[in-house]
Amino acid sequence: MNKVDLWKKAVSLRKQLGDDATSPIDIFTLAYSIDRLSIVYYPMGERLSGICVKDERSNVIAINSSMTLGRQRFSMAHELYHLFYDEDQLTAICAKKIGAGSDKENEADQFASYFLMPPDALSDMIKQIKKVPSDKLSIKHIVRIEQYFQTSRQAVLYRLVGEDELTLQEAESMRENVILSAVNLGYDDTLYKPTSVEKQYGTYGYYIQQVKKVMERGLISSGKYEELLLSAYRSDLVYGDEAGGGEVLD
Repeated sequence: MNKVDLWKKAVSLRKQLGDDATSPIDIFTLAYSIDRLSIVYYPMGERLSGICVKDERSNVIAINSSMTLGRQRFSMAHELYHLFYDEDQLTAICAKKIGAGSDKENEADQFASYFLMPPDALSDMIKQIKKVPSDKLSIKHIVRIEQYFQTSRQAVLYRLVGEDELTLQEAESMRENVILSAVNLGYDDTLYKPTSVEKQYGTYGYYIQQVKKVMERGLISSGKYEELLLSAYRSDLVYGDEAGGGEVLD
């Protein structure tokens, strides 16, 4: 695994999608802007994190919405590697555990880590945290890092072990009581929880755009239009929501 090459790919894709090389990113918003990409959120159980399906006409990334928000963000970055850089597979089905599986899966995990936590930015943060290079990272520091980059505890520990900032034994001791460790430090717990049950199903991006386009061109009936949206778990676009589509004043 060529880590320098994966680092360069991560920086290149961030810039291609309109972001800079070091800042924390809203990866879902970036993904929605990708041409011909449909994004599906679906509770896939405990073993899978995501799926990427590539085709000449359109592409699909599916994310396991029953996992925590931080893990979903990492999964999206992982699938973006398969979409843009994996030339071997047209369909990639990705396991839950980070750093396991085939060489290609390990490459996708490393890419995702660089994409969400750019090496320069992570290095600068660690330098700010440590008074001297020999200082050890504590759970307080781990929470600070995962909150800043908005990624999961598993992803942060995986990266810090790879950077020799933590030993495997130290990392293992930090896998317990994840939510409690964050809220006790005053942080919100949203990052550590899955999408609410009523929002775990949904399709966004290219599919929705195409359904609207064929409807506007008169190629399908209004009934078929609603059927296609409902099959994509978008009843909100058929029946509306509680706000009735109005603007919310802030």
